[in-house]
Amino acid sequence: MKDLMGLMKQAQAMQQKMAEAQAKLDEEVVTGEAGAGLISVTMTAKGDLKRVNIDKSLIDPEEPEILEDLILAAHNDARRKAEVRQQEILKDAAGGLELPPGMQMPF
Repeated sequence: MKDLMGLMKQAQAMQQKMAEAQAKLDEEVVTGEAGAGLISVTMTAKGDLKRVNIDKSLIDPEEPEILEDLILAAHNDARRKAEVRQQEILKDAAGGLELPPGMQMPF
């Protein structure tokens, strides 16, 4: 019974850490770039888009495809950075829980 109570306490502590990690994901900001920095996309580690910056030199009404492609590339760069940061934050939050061998946290 002691082991069960210990496991319950560990689970409660991890739940608190995960809640804190989720809040941190809302605050953590990453920026992705494309076109040698002429386009940047800023988002939270949770994936909420916060800002898009476009250098005016890229705005050409005759070739919108270039701008569209660069925006997508900058967003994908930011999303990859957000995913990495999310994994780091959630891994830290789950670090204290001792799981049985072979069992992993779903990230």
